[in-house]
This record gives sequence, C-alpha cells and structure tokens, in this order.
Amino acid sequence: MSTHLNGRQAELRSLVQGFLSERLNSKLEKLAEDDPKRAELQAQYQPAVWLEDAARRVGQIQAVTHSLKPIHPDAKGSSLYREPSALPPLDEMGSHALGDAFDADVVGNAAALDVYKFLKLMHQGQSLLSLATQGDADLGAALSEDTAQAAGWMAAFAGLSEARGRLSSHTLAKQLYWPVGDDPHDDAGYHLLAPLYPTSLVQRVYQTLQDDRFGEEAKAAREARKAGHWHARPVREYPHLAIQKLGGTKPQNISQLNSERRGDNLLLASLPPVWRSAEVRPVLGTVSLFKVFRHRPEARRLTQLLRRFLEGDPASNLATRTQRDEWVEALLEELMLFTAEQQTLEPGWTAEPRCELPASHRAWLDPEGVATADPVPDLMDALAQDFANWLNHELRDPLPMGDPEYLHWRKQARELFTAMEREGVL
Repeated sequence: MSTHLNGRQAELRSLVQGFLSERLNSKLEKLAEDDPKRAELQAQYQPAVWLEDAARRVGQIQAVTHSLKPIHPDAKGSSLYREPSALPPLDEMGSHALGDAFDADVVGNAAALDVYKFLKLMHQGQSLLSLATQGDADLGAALSEDTAQAAGWMAAFAGLSEARGRLSSHTLAKQLYWPVGDDPHDDAGYHLLAPLYPTSLVQRVYQTLQDDRFGEEAKAAREARKAGHWHARPVREYPHLAIQKLGGTKPQNISQLNSERRGDNLLLASLPPVWRSAEVRPVLGTVSLFKVFRHRPEARRLTQLLRRFLEGDPASNLATRTQRDEWVEALLEELMLFTAEQQTLEPGWTAEPRCELPASHRAWLDPEGVATADPVPDLMDALAQDFANWLNHELRDPLPMGDPEYLHWRKQARELFTAMEREGVL
C-alpha cells in the first residue's frame, strides 16, 4: 500500500488496519508462542491478502431488510434489500416507518459474516459499505495503491446489498393469492404474493422493547412510579409478550441480526381486550357520592400517588405543578367515569327512601330522574366545591391542606366540567 496519503485516506487506512489487527490478535491469543499456525494467521491478515479474500467471500452473503430464512430455515429463495425511506408511505406500521435510521441484516454463509462486520465500520458518519457503494476515491486509495485492484474490491463490496441471481420463491416459502379483480371466480384476478420477514423492523421492535423492559432509564422510571415520584420517562408495559426462537442452537444460520438477538423474536399480544364490567350499584345509604368514589381502585391509587408525591416536598417549579395537576386531572376523569356509570341506571333511582344524597349529588348522578321543579343552582360549581373539599380531606393527614389548595382543586374541577359541557358530555 502507498504511504503517500492525505489525511482522510490515512484515517481510513488506519481504520482498516485496526480492524484486521484486532481480529488477528484475538486469534493469536489462543495459540502458544511456538504454534506454527501463528505465521499462517499473520500471513492471512496481511491487508492485501485479507481484502482480496474478503472481496471473494462477500458473494457468499447478502445485506437484506426483508429475509426469507425466518419463514423457513431451509427455504432457498430470494431475500431483498430495500431502503425503508424509499418504500411507499402507509398508514399501517411497516418497514417504511424506519426512515433512514435502520439496521440492515445479513444472510448467507455464516463463515463470511466477518466481511460484513468489516463493511459496517464507520468513518465520519458513513460505513465502509456506503463509501464502497459510492466508489469513494479516498477509500480506494486506503485499500490499495493499485487503483484497478481497489476499484474491483469496492465493486465487490458494493454488491453486498444486491439480490443474488434471479429473483425466486421456494416451495418452503409462504405464498398468498391476493384478489385484485372484481370476480373471485376469475383465476386471473389474483396476484401471487411471497411475503418476506421484515428483519430490520423486527430488530427495531426488539431494541425498543428491550430498552423499555431492561434499560436503566426504564428501571428508574418504574422505581419512581413505585415510590410515587415523578419521572421524565414514561413506563411502558407489554403484557402477554411471547418469544419466538429462530435457528435453534445456531441462530447465526438464520441471519446476523437474529444471531445478535440470540434467536429471540418478540411477539406482541394480538388479542382483543376483554371488558370486565362490575355490576353498577346505585349510591345508597350515604350522604356523599365521594364516600363511595374514594373506594374505587383507580381513585385510591391516584390519591395515594398524589399524597406520596406531595409528602416528598418536591421543588416549587413547573415540573412539580404539572405532575400534581396531571394526577388531579386523572382523578377528575375517574370521577366522570364513575358519574357515567351511575347514569346508566334506570332514571329515578335517587327517589328511593334509602338515597341520602344531597340535592346536588342527586342531580349530578341522576339528572333525568330528578324533578325539574327543584333545580340546583350552578350544579357544576357545587360539585367542584365538594370535590375540592373531599380531596383536601383525603390529603390533610399528614399534609397541611387549606384554602389555597381548596381553591386550586375547585378551579381545576370547574374548568374540566365546563370543558366537558362544551363537548356535550355534561
């Protein structure tokens, strides 16, 4: 290799030599000092020798974004490389949503995966594969002083993302007949589709879920939630998650990314939600709807979170006020859900002798059953006052709740009730 290189060429050559030295040293460490294989390995990892061999072996692997092997490990058809940003945009989630930030996968002979690791080396934000595809002159100079030899190597490396041979499917691959005509009896009115595994999209999903489940920030967020403290990162849960293993004891035979995931492919639950509705019972035998509301699991949980948060004496700043108001708003939304449930009862239930609610609570929970001859003036403000009094009472032990807090809760409740009235909910 020539020694007359400019700065960028020298950096690229150093990157190549560093990669080869690291791989060579990892192999030499396993051999005794007098092992005759040492000389053989040192010869193999001379840059010109290794690069020539890599250019030959790159034809045994292919960079892909959509692979066939996960469909069936013995399928011999084509896999494809398609830049996600070049795919048509769709409303549904798909590989197109990855944009320019994605991980390409590699399929083929697992023994040649070191060539892909070489081409993944980054320099100034670009991989060697990208530079080879562009025919970068500086990369060529870094690879060899023989321009024809360097051009040949780069052309071979650039072919990594090209499909091998003629596009084809296989008897072990999946195929679907998709109707494109109006007559389902017309055999010519179908397209035959051969679905491929969206390996780059699967990798992004795996990385996201791993971070949400085991990342340090995610762990800190869960600890904060458990302690009733605020945290900037949301907590995300994935119930009924399944893990599909691909490749058995040799996940590298499926693809490079599958090997990095140790064969794990995460499957999100695709079951419809199961609605569990408890029997709605009228509020009887009590003088306030809040004596019943406070025992609802969500109301109890939110009240406890708010109490713990305020007990921690948080700083008097915007973040504290925002978190506090979010929990109070969630309590008000739970109150509206409780109200909606009560209003599904047969109108007039508040006329029962066992109903001890004040007039404002009767009109709020049973608007169609309350006699219009006895209207409640400014019903929303009356309920906002009762909500503020109740919340102060819930927080007063051990917190010093007084008039300023009462006025704030009342104002927040009134604003929510007014907004819902404008939307036609009240």
